[in-house]
Amino acid sequence: MRSLIPASVVGLALAACSSQPEGANDTLPANVTLEVPATAPSPTPPSKASPIPEPNSTATPAPGKTLALEGLGDLRIGEPVPRGSNWGSRGAQIPGDCRTISSPDFPDTYAIVIGGKVRRITVGAGSDVKLIEGIGVGSSEADVKKTFPSFRSEPHKYESNPAKYLTAPNGESGSPALRFEIGQNGKVSAIHVGTSPVLQYVEGCA
Repeated sequence: MRSLIPASVVGLALAACSSQPEGANDTLPANVTLEVPATAPSPTPPSKASPIPEPNSTATPAPGKTLALEGLGDLRIGEPVPRGSNWGSRGAQIPGDCRTISSPDFPDTYAIVIGGKVRRITVGAGSDVKLIEGIGVGSSEADVKKTFPSFRSEPHKYESNPAKYLTAPNGESGSPALRFEIGQNGKVSAIHVGTSPVLQYVEGCA
């Protein structure tokens, strides 16, 4: 229900609160009546901006870019390279039964093939391949240790401390295992998945 308030009363109230000079529009004709709502609407509260998400170094990998103990893409640890695969030998190879292969679909990533079977897959600095846990090149050592607390630490072959290797407890068994290279900046510089002793190779086929 609306209440009817004489215009003269409203005019006086408005004049008292106005910043205009005294006497300016402080009265209305006596025969005019203003309708004022009985209850004034509540002011709309200011909207809160959505929070900006924190950067996440363990984000979910892109589809088809997941490295697992079983392999990567159509490559499978312990199995031959599939026919029709775009993984192949590129660049110079050392003499012998060991060769490295790569794919244009996976930049800075290579696999080691010995005896016609894939023995290891390595993800390097320019790769966007990640583990299902979201860890990839550039993730922190703390992220790795939090996700894989039982991994053992070993000194790095070519870099001084704090660079190191973090290897799965079963890294020397015949089963596929994980091995991380941690750089001097405390971040993952490479990830290896494979079987021993190839998992511990530090120079491709050596």
